[in-house]
Amino acid sequence: MTSQTGEAAQSTHMADVPYGPQTKITIERKGHVVLFGINRPSIDNRLDPEATEGLARAYYDYDRDPSLRAAVLFGHGNRFSRGVDVDAYKAFAQSGHKMMDGPGFIDPLGRSGPALTKPLVVAVHGDTWNMAHELFLVADIRIASEDTEFGQDENTHGRFPGGGATVRFPREAGWGNAMRFILTGDHWGAREALRMGTVQDVTPNRDAALAKAIGIANKIAACGPLGIRTSLASSHLAIEDASAALAKLDAQYRALYATRDFREGRDAQAEKRPPVYEGP
Repeated sequence: MTSQTGEAAQSTHMADVPYGPQTKITIERKGHVVLFGINRPSIDNRLDPEATEGLARAYYDYDRDPSLRAAVLFGHGNRFSRGVDVDAYKAFAQSGHKMMDGPGFIDPLGRSGPALTKPLVVAVHGDTWNMAHELFLVADIRIASEDTEFGQDENTHGRFPGGGATVRFPREAGWGNAMRFILTGDHWGAREALRMGTVQDVTPNRDAALAKAIGIANKIAACGPLGIRTSLASSHLAIEDASAALAKLDAQYRALYATRDFREGRDAQAEKRPPVYEGP
């Protein structure tokens, strides 16, 4: 990653991290969209501490790159991910080191701040278990291939879902739906996830899921980025405190009035042409 100079000492311009056999997290820029790929297919795309920190660093740099407006998370190989690499995490814990210790990270499980302020779309296929399902639940929009099998079966192994599923799964799917799978450890498919509302679209296969996710990300990237960011901020606040979110709406709208993007959106609509947004 290379830092930009001037006003945004904290802004970054993300560099591509090409696919390779030793690359755990790939990064591919596509205009205003960036693709993050989990790449450990030899062990079912399970995430070790290095891969988790790599994804956390990628989220952080994406959030601070003014040229990027939407991100897509997917998995290379035959499955999205079977979750955590238990042996690697056990060895890391015994080393005495801490995960994401210091600045420059956004927890991809969303357990602590800072949080993403830009949209994240996820495309899953094949096995999407435990920590992988928790990564999936953090995304704003979720696409699943028909062959996806979800799992949150930690309780069958004497553990519990410690990556956020106990919070996000009941909120997204409803209490009974979430407890049905968290407490039994039973797995479920893409159509069941669509019924519960944790998936927004189901596609025939992996390639179609990724293409659908990229298409959605491109539609988001064509919108005004300041309005998108404000929409996310307001919606996230509403989950925590609906009254506070409602109270802030007028101030948020007044702030947008003063931006070039607001004027550009209005002018483009009047002139019947596609808008060209600058963003922050």
